Amino acid sequence: MLSTSKCYLILTVIIISIILLSCTKKPDKKAVKISFKPVTGINYTEVHRYFDTGLSFNRDGYQLSPEWFMSFLPNSKASIYDPFEKRFLTFNVTLDHDSVFSVANTWFKAMKITKDSLLFRVLNVVTDTIYFDSSRNYMLFYSDDYMKNVLHKTPDELKNPRRVDSLYIIKRTDEVNAHVDSFFAARQPVVLKSNSPLVTIVKKKEEINVMNRYDNSAEYMSPEYDITIHKAYQDFYYSFYVTVDTQGRMHFQKSLINVFEEFKKSTDRIIKGIVDGYLKTYVQITPGKTLGLTHNSAVILNVTGKKN
Repeated sequence: MLSTSKCYLILTVIIISIILLSCTKKPDKKAVKISFKPVTGINYTEVHRYFDTGLSFNRDGYQLSPEWFMSFLPNSKASIYDPFEKRFLTFNVTLDHDSVFSVANTWFKAMKITKDSLLFRVLNVVTDTIYFDSSRNYMLFYSDDYMKNVLHKTPDELKNPRRVDSLYIIKRTDEVNAHVDSFFAARQPVVLKSNSPLVTIVKKKEEINVMNRYDNSAEYMSPEYDITIHKAYQDFYYSFYVTVDTQGRMHFQKSLINVFEEFKKSTDRIIKGIVDGYLKTYVQITPGKTLGLTHNSAVILNVTGKKN
């Protein structure tokens, strides 16, 4: 006859086994098994790219823009148009579990695959881990035949900002315009032009390459100008950012150079003097706009003063 302690031990093992079995993940019978064979050879155009909010804009003014043209080819390949090389490139398509696939160095989850449309969720993948919580972007494609013969619309018409985006930008514009130090990035950023031969202005360009995934959004998210003032009162260099209001007026916000704490106030005072004394006099300023609406936005200024 088993002792009481052995009985408890056996009972404990049985309970733990039951718990482990109940916690074991069962195969998902509803998991989508992906296949692009039914849509092979169909030309698709991306017509809408949006966040999980349903908007193409986020609070900071970043806009998701539809850019892809693609078709799936036999033998697990896809043809995708490269707007910079201005030609279609062929990529391998890697199929994974549960409707996950990779193409053009990007991972997706296929939400919908039909001859009329494709809906993909863009996945944030690090090494072998998919972070679904931060995978918040979606891409919607329509086939050329569907746009032409069913919707009777051109790709450009379908790519136009949607009503929800317009309403959101109106709301954000009202919010930031109420305070001179509040802003969001303007899709048509601030434009600066010199009014004097004493001042030269060059807008910095974002280099587009594979390292930034051919994304030049920094040009409107963080517009930056190099300004040189000739015959200044002395040689100097300051980097800082200002907000530009709807009237094209600059408002100094923050220095971007590192100085000791005891020099911060005097540095800010000098920069404000440069803004008020030079820039407001010699620089013509056009405020930023998004969807045709003028609003407060920010611009980085690298200002060099040359005495001679």
